[in-house]
Amino acid sequence: MSLIRLNDVSLEFDGRPVLREAFLKLRPGDRIGLIGKNGTGKSSLLELVLGRQEPTSGTVDVTLGTTIGYFSQFSELDGDRSIRDILNDHFAAVHETQARLDAIGEQLAVPMDDAAMTALLTEQGELFERMDAIDGWSFENAIDTVLTSLGFDEERRALPVDRLSGGWRNRAALAQILIQSPDVLLLDEPTNFLDLDGVRWIENWLARYQGAVLVVTHDRQFLDGVVTRIVEIENYRLQEYEGDYSAYVHAKQSRLKMLERQFAHEEELLAYEQAASTARREAARNPANAVARRLADIKKRQAPRPIDQIITDIYGGLRVSNDLLEVVKLTKGFGGAPLFEDLSFSLHRGDRVAVLGSNGSGKSTLLDVLTGETEADAGQVRWAKGARFVSYNRVYAELDLADSVGHAVNAYPDSLAFSATKKSVARFLAMLQFSDADLQQKIGTLSGGQRARVAIAQCLLSGAAVIVLDEPTNHLDITSTQVMERALTHFPGAVMVVSHDRFFVDKLADRLLVFDGSPRVSEQAASGAL
Repeated sequence: MSLIRLNDVSLEFDGRPVLREAFLKLRPGDRIGLIGKNGTGKSSLLELVLGRQEPTSGTVDVTLGTTIGYFSQFSELDGDRSIRDILNDHFAAVHETQARLDAIGEQLAVPMDDAAMTALLTEQGELFERMDAIDGWSFENAIDTVLTSLGFDEERRALPVDRLSGGWRNRAALAQILIQSPDVLLLDEPTNFLDLDGVRWIENWLARYQGAVLVVTHDRQFLDGVVTRIVEIENYRLQEYEGDYSAYVHAKQSRLKMLERQFAHEEELLAYEQAASTARREAARNPANAVARRLADIKKRQAPRPIDQIITDIYGGLRVSNDLLEVVKLTKGFGGAPLFEDLSFSLHRGDRVAVLGSNGSGKSTLLDVLTGETEADAGQVRWAKGARFVSYNRVYAELDLADSVGHAVNAYPDSLAFSATKKSVARFLAMLQFSDADLQQKIGTLSGGQRARVAIAQCLLSGAAVIVLDEPTNHLDITSTQVMERALTHFPGAVMVVSHDRFFVDKLADRLLVFDGSPRVSEQAASGAL
């Protein structure tokens, strides 16, 4: 039985297609990963399922009685209230029943005739049965169990949601989902702003969850651990692949090779057809030279240059010194115990350092100290003379919404866009999914994922010797993340990154700075398979 069905669904916005002829069935126990490039309509598809968006054509059918839970990376919780109060609201029927039981108890304490007492006692018995049916006696224990399992202490349970960090707001939204226990769970980037422990906790919980799951995420290892089917939005249509993300990669490679052979054959046939038509026209105009026309004059396609070659063309002229940064006995805290103390390490050309740890352990604070956003309590940060760094998060926050994409990506005076050839820069930006039309757009009209790509492009082309990134994959689609990985791999300078994306860290990092909850930060070689 299907809980949710998309039947020949098409969706348009202002005449622009988003989905065409989409078919999808979501059955009990399904684990579907929905992927696609930024702006292809992943969140719009979730909105269709939720009934918040009407299809242009086709139908979205939800089986009667099916409950749907929705988790968004942009928390929809009431920010002025605490998560404990929000979860209490879910038990409105319990509170209503308990209030009536309390009222009956007060009435029974007052003298009355037998008929009135009998009526009250009968109603009281019915209410007791109702409380048993809805587990009304244990709702407080249920709330406590959920919040405890997600790591909420008493202080965080009582704080207004807007005063929680991004990671804890995500956990609060997940707590609401757990309490609701819906038949279908729609997850939109559930791992954003969570630390590795939080991501693993969600994976373990989903393994026990009995309902159906449709998840939008760029986290490839999460897809490998959770889903059994991949649905990709490609050219406005849904393309399904059985298995997890790794199986999808192999299946899509095979599919693309098959399509390449198919279209190459079709192109060859069309080329011969075109050549034959040209020859016939030539023969009609000049019969004497008709024999000299040969089909071997068909134009050959020029194969695209490999991605790595495009990247190395861009970075060919960037010169970076060997010694870039020296950190000596660095200490920082915000009242009470320090987040880290006596931290020392160095950064050299070619280093790829990932900073790992739980939310609130001090990872982002370390980057802020290194980039001068905040001052250390003790110790020294010594940047080598002439060693310029660029901070992705600062670039993203300071994007000029009135600026064009094309101007923004070339914003730095030392931008590689000025030293590399125009052709190389055009290929590099095309690889990052920027068309000529995209480069003319104003940044204020872009989605969060598109703005993230602008900031990434600006950093990669900045000409800086060190690129500093704090959770750069949060708003990127998988394709953009893969391109960024390749660019950072070939970047001749050094990279420092805070990330919970295990695939990303495994592929990029050669060293780890690990925050384990104590002020002492350990430095380790990256061994992969986080």
